[in-house]
Amino acid sequence: MHYITEILPSLLSGAGMTLQIFLWTLVGSLPLGLILSLGLISNIKPLQWLINFYVWLMRGTPLLLQLIFVFYGLPLIGLVFPRYEAALFAFILNYAAYFAEIFRGGLQSIDNGQYESARVLRLSYAQTIRKIVIPQVVKIVLPSVGNEVINLIKDSSLVYVIGLGDLLRAGNVATARDVTLVPLVLVAVLYLLLTAVTTFVLRQIEKRYSYWK
Repeated sequence: MHYITEILPSLLSGAGMTLQIFLWTLVGSLPLGLILSLGLISNIKPLQWLINFYVWLMRGTPLLLQLIFVFYGLPLIGLVFPRYEAALFAFILNYAAYFAEIFRGGLQSIDNGQYESARVLRLSYAQTIRKIVIPQVVKIVLPSVGNEVINLIKDSSLVYVIGLGDLLRAGNVATARDVTLVPLVLVAVLYLLLTAVTTFVLRQIEKRYSYWK
């Protein structure tokens, strides 16, 4: 217990970085994914092709490779990001692609009759999307979005590759220094706690929308 109390502050500090990456990625990628999904179902073919290529690229290459490319590769063409900003940039671009596909599926599941009814009521396209379509899409895609949110907690550990002091890096440093697996066990416990809390919040949100069953 004495050893645990000694290393816990550094692990909690790392967990703080993990939470920052997690929260800011959601703030950036969810709205971006929704915007991209509207482009995916638009009638503008060049825009569709461009977004489809972006989604294919982001989903078809590992997030770890994207992190390395953003931090170490982009400076070769003059684009330099600090470590934290590089991590956020890569994570937001990656998860926006996944959310775009999820939202696209939700948008395409809405019956065309609802759009026609909205036109009869003289609602604009923006009003139709905001007041009629999006509330239904949120209900439909919540389970899929929830899965990606849980994955994001675990994927945040990849930031170690560019030297950010997240939870896993803090555990690895303590393990290498003290030659014991106790720090990694604590890291696993903290990740389980984070996923448990996130799962609980997601379940509550799903219950909030359950009245549309």
